[in-house]
Amino acid sequence: MNPPSASSRSLKALSAVNFFLADVRDGLGPFLGVYLVAQGWSPDHIGYVFTLSSLAAMAATGPAGAWVDRTRAKRMFLSVCAFIVAVGAATVLISSAFPVITAAQVAMGAAGAAIAPAIAGITLGLVGQTRLAGRIGRNQAWNHGGNVVGAALGGLLGFQFGIAAIVGLTVLFALLSMIFAQVIRGDEIDHAQARGSDKDSAAGPSGWTTLVSSRPLMIFAVVIFLFHLGNAAMLPLLSQAATSRQLVNPELFAALTIIIAQLTMIGMALLAARLAESRGYWIVLVLALGVLPVRGLIAGFWDDPWAIVPVQVLDGVGAGLIGVATPGLIARILAGTGHINAGYGAVETGHRIGAALSATLAGLVAARLGYGEAFLALAGVAVLALLIWLVATPLMRDACAIRPATEEPREA
Repeated sequence: MNPPSASSRSLKALSAVNFFLADVRDGLGPFLGVYLVAQGWSPDHIGYVFTLSSLAAMAATGPAGAWVDRTRAKRMFLSVCAFIVAVGAATVLISSAFPVITAAQVAMGAAGAAIAPAIAGITLGLVGQTRLAGRIGRNQAWNHGGNVVGAALGGLLGFQFGIAAIVGLTVLFALLSMIFAQVIRGDEIDHAQARGSDKDSAAGPSGWTTLVSSRPLMIFAVVIFLFHLGNAAMLPLLSQAATSRQLVNPELFAALTIIIAQLTMIGMALLAARLAESRGYWIVLVLALGVLPVRGLIAGFWDDPWAIVPVQVLDGVGAGLIGVATPGLIARILAGTGHINAGYGAVETGHRIGAALSATLAGLVAARLGYGEAFLALAGVAVLALLIWLVATPLMRDACAIRPATEEPREA
């Protein structure tokens, strides 16, 4: 017997989970680097810690997605991930020794990466395919709102009270996300629906067999890889270019980049959901991929600090659209396979690899040819992603088709 449809209580709790997890997924984020410098750490040791954390995140997303497909304890899995991040953050108050910090950051990286497929599985299990686009849009809007609040509070508390206050904020948000995860009613999550299957148990081909044999998924994974390869390094590169020319205050510049982009993402996430429901996912991807070359051209040719405004607005547009389209399209492509969350984990792995390589690509071009040429190179990668998506349109037709949403309970 199928569980009842999701109640307003569960949907409101899901919104709260997304809000509070925004400050949890990335742990201490950039605040950790500043803290470790103050503790006398050398830049290379800080780099090792962040690299190992990123590698752990890459390695965790695929297995985490496969586990979400199989487990019925999705809410508990999500809570455990949040708890690991909270404990990892708290370790900086206990010890600043390299092995301790490294172990904590590796655990936090893996746990933070596992949160995304867990949220995707719970969401799909609650609302189903027909209401998924609208619900993902709300998830992303609450998540970006949490990022804005978390960044503002973290900066203010860190300035006033130091790293202990930032750790306390991270732990508080983790605990609140754990509480609201349990407020979601477990009997309203359809676990077969959550993995894209009409059966109550995982069956059929293995996750990797299903993923590799899906041409639309492989094409989409390549497009997402290229998007993040072209996108991830643009903001750090713009910051480097501006500060190297002593055009801006670095701290103010960093704060503005976060606030402008995240506020834009809130509106774009809601717009992306409406577009997916009314026009299909195809146009959402076209818009997300299309703004990225424009962003690169503005950053490359507008040599002025005020370039941050259009560059980060476009970052918000692209990220807001792609954040809704990624889980929604994967759910469409893998519907009926029973491996939707494994697919999401695999695509997220490609996303993280692309983002990691983006900095290397930008750095190599900037060092040899200059910042302007580096932005052009990143824009060229984005054009390639758009061309692949346009050429692959016939293969993606079914997944991108318009499917009107049904009414769902109202929520805050």
